[in-house]
Amino acid sequence: MTLEELEIERQKSLAEINGVSSAEDVEKMRVKYTGRNGLIPALIKAMKDVPKEERPAFGKAVQAWKAEVESVLSSKGSSSRVEKVNELIDATLPGQWNTPGVEHPLSRVIAESARIFSRLGFTVADGPDIENPFNNFTALNTPPHHPSQDRRDTFWLAADALLRTQTSPVQIRTMLENKPPVRVICPGRTYRRDTTDATHSANFHQIEGLYVDVKPVSLADLKSVLAYFAKEILGSEAGVRFRPHFFPFTEPSVEVDFACHVCKGKGCNVCKQSGWIEIAGAGMVDPRVFKHVGWNPDEVSGYAFGFGVERIAMIKYGIPDIRWLYENDIRFLNQLG
Repeated sequence: MTLEELEIERQKSLAEINGVSSAEDVEKMRVKYTGRNGLIPALIKAMKDVPKEERPAFGKAVQAWKAEVESVLSSKGSSSRVEKVNELIDATLPGQWNTPGVEHPLSRVIAESARIFSRLGFTVADGPDIENPFNNFTALNTPPHHPSQDRRDTFWLAADALLRTQTSPVQIRTMLENKPPVRVICPGRTYRRDTTDATHSANFHQIEGLYVDVKPVSLADLKSVLAYFAKEILGSEAGVRFRPHFFPFTEPSVEVDFACHVCKGKGCNVCKQSGWIEIAGAGMVDPRVFKHVGWNPDEVSGYAFGFGVERIAMIKYGIPDIRWLYENDIRFLNQLG
């Protein structure tokens, strides 16, 4: 191909490219002229067949043609993309305004609980979700034959690892790493094989509390703290009751119930017709727990408690089914926001 023929092809190509408008046609022109098997790359490969004395001028003309074609293709491509976007967007329609995000009710309850207990001198402690049997069971005075250690109740990952069934192991870690007095709450996720009804979930949240001191601590102190918490988070009219119970890691032990949020204490399916919903387990720390962490039970005393965040949220916001908290329905979350 001579330089004259090259000029004719250049003008022909530019006219052809300028005559297209759609993105598909622009791409076809790119493939035809500058693609791997296009006309211009083929001319560059054929440079060896051009007479030696004409080769510099011919090569310069081919490179100039290539740059010009690429520039026009780039401009055409940008215009076609804008046109395609304009086809999809109706600029005459009003804008769509995004509403502000809202805090999840569980996060809100945890944050509010932390503020309430902070006024009583409690600090927040944290620990891992994957625990060892000593922290989760042995140090909490839970024997190997206890039902909670059964694989039908607990998510075991290995012989020495499990998903914690409560946040009480954080209390053990706190006592192993510190000296009395300690006053902490331990919010976090817990895991149990329990999905029996609308108030239970295999993955749920707890807030554990621990207060141990070298001065005498009594069950009356524990009751006053939990009653104060209930009134602060649910209002001054919140119903609270304490029932004798048994837990391996506390002695004496109590169950703490709040009045049912659905029936207001009259009895319904949510509260199993009792008018009350079990919220917390609590009691005075068992002396054997102190021995497991190396503390002398004759020199210290204290109490511990733990309650379900989901159940507090259900009562506080009138949620009848715990599963609503995990469905991520934006309509439900916006209602609470």
